[in-house]
Amino acid sequence: MDYLSLISIVLVFGVMYAVLIIPQRKREKKTKEMLDSLKVDDHILTIGGVSGKVININEDDITIETSVERTQLLLKRWAVRSIETPVTEE
Repeated sequence: MDYLSLISIVLVFGVMYAVLIIPQRKREKKTKEMLDSLKVDDHILTIGGVSGKVININEDDITIETSVERTQLLLKRWAVRSIETPVTEE
């Protein structure tokens, strides 16, 4: 194997790392920061499409209230997709 083919293989792996791994790590870091910033009274959206208000936070679990009937759901923290801004009714 000559040096040119070895350099090209290393270059291909370098480009693959830059295109695939680095953006994934950035997304994971952003998600972890969002989950760590969760607090009571935040309005969230889960990965299943359920939205509600956080009423209790434990180590790995959160409890949300989802409707006018005050239905409470116990969810794992990783199930949160995003923190939503509450919609105010006028």
